[in-house]
Amino acid sequence: MSAAKGKIVLMGSGELTATMVEVHKELLAGLKESPHALFLDTPAGFQLNVDLLSQKAVEYFHSHVQHPLAVASFKSYETTTPYEAENAFHRIREADFVLIGPGSPTYAVRQWQKTPIPDILKKRIEAGCCLIAASAAALTVGRFTLPVYEIYKVGEDLHWVEGMNILGHFGFNLVVIPHWNNAEGGTHDTRFCYMGETRFRKLESLLSEDISIFGLDEHTACIIDLEKGEISIKGIGRVTLRRQDAEMTFEKGESLSIEVLRGGDAGKQWQRTNMVPSNIGQGEGGAENSFWDRIHALRSTFQNGLDKHIPEESTSTLLELDGLIWKAQQELESEELVTQAREVERDMIALLGSQLASSPSRTTECLAPLVEELLKLRLQFRQQKKWSEADAIRDCLARLNIVIEDAKDGSRWRLKS
Repeated sequence: MSAAKGKIVLMGSGELTATMVEVHKELLAGLKESPHALFLDTPAGFQLNVDLLSQKAVEYFHSHVQHPLAVASFKSYETTTPYEAENAFHRIREADFVLIGPGSPTYAVRQWQKTPIPDILKKRIEAGCCLIAASAAALTVGRFTLPVYEIYKVGEDLHWVEGMNILGHFGFNLVVIPHWNNAEGGTHDTRFCYMGETRFRKLESLLSEDISIFGLDEHTACIIDLEKGEISIKGIGRVTLRRQDAEMTFEKGESLSIEVLRGGDAGKQWQRTNMVPSNIGQGEGGAENSFWDRIHALRSTFQNGLDKHIPEESTSTLLELDGLIWKAQQELESEELVTQAREVERDMIALLGSQLASSPSRTTECLAPLVEELLKLRLQFRQQKKWSEADAIRDCLARLNIVIEDAKDGSRWRLKS
């Protein structure tokens, strides 16, 4: 195990949101004067908007962290030219602060395994660099990597793939799982990085007993200070260390010995557990669950307005939802939740359109079935010479501005202008 002066920072999500601004500032302040900060784009290298994601990171650091952020672009081993590759490697070797974030963890590992990037990162950490592995990138630094897209989106069998194991180089035999408390599924379990409890239990059983699982709540950072030999928890959530069906949890603000990640007990007792309880629909578990609870509450109010034909209620709910999404974007809320909220908004608009399509387009169309039945009943009264009853129906309709016109071939009706 190599002696090291740097830091490894693992983030469950939110690396470019308001909750992590102070964390980034603190990390940069702990480095040498005018540290060189770098964003590595590989995890999203296959995406058509990869350059936009890089630009978003640069703008975030400029506007909120007040520190310049350069980009080391290594999108693909196959398409990157030798010159571009060497330029990226050089930039990483010169960096004091390296941020890696969203995309596909398995794609990133495939690209990096054929390059010196993992070794460069290890050497930079040993020399005092700060590596921030967030969201998808956090999945890559452990012993194994969870193929999230392949399982959650494609439906492949449960399995693990080899990770870069940067943590293993520093004595940590871990699998890192971000989005530990994810609640985007709303009505279905998407905790444990979208796997849900049932699948994650099976995945856990596929690991050997000497490997621990390190789960990070969203908008939560674990700072591993290799020089000081301690870890600290920042952000709004907590981290969970699991080993052989037992676990420890550490809350935001806690600091403890680095040895806990190597098998120590940190002065706490391991708790036997069958996984943490689900908070689906309970409105607990931090800022993101609170945001998602508001979305579901608005959708319920919207549906009530449709069911009870209260257009003001449905319309005001849509406007409130739109305002909530706009505010979330301004406050740098989780991009995943904003996207999910927009899907809910689109669904609500579609429901409103469907309701309008099935409703009568004119008042006469709405009244016609009832008036026609009343006219049939009036005709029966007239045929039976029950004139008073027939006149009562005519007078009742007249009070509602419905005019009856009798003719030889039957009665017609119209609305009074």
